[in-house]
Amino acid sequence: MKRIAIFASGSGSNAEKIAEYFAPNPDVEISLILTNNPQAGVIQRARKLHLPVVVFDRKSFYETNRILQLLQNQHIDLVVLAGFMMLIPEALVAAFPNRIINIHPALLPKFGGKGMYGDFVHEAVVAASEVESGITIHYVNERYDEGVIIFQASCPVEPTDTAANVAHKIHALEHQHYPRVVEEVLNSL
Repeated sequence: MKRIAIFASGSGSNAEKIAEYFAPNPDVEISLILTNNPQAGVIQRARKLHLPVVVFDRKSFYETNRILQLLQNQHIDLVVLAGFMMLIPEALVAAFPNRIINIHPALLPKFGGKGMYGDFVHEAVVAASEVESGITIHYVNERYDEGVIIFQASCPVEPTDTAANVAHKIHALEHQHYPRVVEEVLNSL
């Protein structure tokens, strides 16, 4: 049995898609949903799917080993970031080498780094008059959006597109590709 922990800070649509994707697979378990946001929509999605949720604060994430110990005690094989807004501590990255992956709503290395998430990315893409955008799935290291790229998919950005239009296209790509790429990474472990 391979065990996945999903970290999310927001609505949790990617976490839900991943959980639904693996639900019929008896060899994979979504063991935990973790969030730093007690108001996050991912909490309701996880409850609907009968998945355990752990809410933690910044201090326990950065100043203790509580989350690392929890993941190790649960025998987690892969950590999946799905709209998680905090930098992963070095101790966690070291404990899960090439076993933490993230999805970013742009074609890295463009539009990555601290502060580049969600609508900020889509607004920057439109402001730069980019002709395409997309998603990047990558391994996580100690810096925002700099880990080795696993997969990218692109979509056109039309001159009339707004940030909201681009966001809609990006969400479709995320939901289409992230669960499958998670499975491929899991199978490579």
